[in-house]
Amino acid sequence: MAKWGQGDPRWIVEERADATNVNNWHWTERDATAWSKLKLKEVLEGLVVEGEAGRCEIGDLKHVEGEASCSSRKGRLIFFYEWNLRLAWRGTVKESGEKHKGSVEIPNLSEENEVDDTEINVSKKKGEGDVLKDLMRTEGTMKVREALRDYLKALKTEFTLGMILPTKATVVGQELAAERRLSGSSAQVCLLSSHSLDIVGVKIPTVKIVMKEMFNSPADELYGIFTTKELVQKFSKCPAVIEAEKGGKLQMFDGCVSGEYAELVPSQKIVLKWRCRNWPDEHYAMVTLNFKAAAAQTEVQLECKGVPVSNEDSTRQCWKKQYFEEIHTLLQQPRDGTE
Repeated sequence: MAKWGQGDPRWIVEERADATNVNNWHWTERDATAWSKLKLKEVLEGLVVEGEAGRCEIGDLKHVEGEASCSSRKGRLIFFYEWNLRLAWRGTVKESGEKHKGSVEIPNLSEENEVDDTEINVSKKKGEGDVLKDLMRTEGTMKVREALRDYLKALKTEFTLGMILPTKATVVGQELAAERRLSGSSAQVCLLSSHSLDIVGVKIPTVKIVMKEMFNSPADELYGIFTTKELVQKFSKCPAVIEAEKGGKLQMFDGCVSGEYAELVPSQKIVLKWRCRNWPDEHYAMVTLNFKAAAAQTEVQLECKGVPVSNEDSTRQCWKKQYFEEIHTLLQQPRDGTE
């Protein structure tokens, strides 16, 4: 046994508040499957392909089968992903105005192949309109590959944020640099906009997101959609934990989003302590939802304060696509109870 103070330095626990995985030596693993399904939907749906033949647009991600994960060992990140995807597309022939539909299949997106070598198959329903099929095979395939690269880039940056923890030396260096930056006059700080960087919770730069959305629904009904488990599961299409009371737990999208209810004013306001799973550990944003009634409509005013800078776009898209757009879809469905 080594004498005190003479052990392998890789195993020495530094004076850190968390004392977790010091120097990033131990094996850690994080499941990226649920996060990836949302990200793939975000980057692929809505892609527009235009050419001399006409215009096509990729619609729903019809089939998503597979898994993804990220592991850390000795300060090195190791990625695993394997996906079988099927997308629907629709298009219009420029000369005739004819409309056609088809699909795009990606049978094996995995770390074993480069994106440029990944097989992408384009098909079209019977009938004429092969010019659109050719357009999708050429320009469309290029657009899809670009979107897949965006997904992989996000997997390796957004999702992994916080997995490689800074060492003591790195933290000290960052704090010294921050002190130098903050040593300027207080007048400069006052000039920063509401979109400027804050430091909250874990010491990372954050931003505030402000959004508004109008719904064809009275305020009490819309409030219920955010606080009733059955309705949350309907619009999120995933099992959820909804304890709509002060201090009650919140978990959605297969655990990709979690937090707790901090304040509830029926039909008027909801305040959440809210985070995405790929954010740094224990870092939360404060989300305020105000419901402003106007006749048979309600405007939802969202303020999300404390979002990590690197997750600003993905968080905004999460609220836009996974919350607001899906709630619009739910409100259009026939009222058949909450079962």
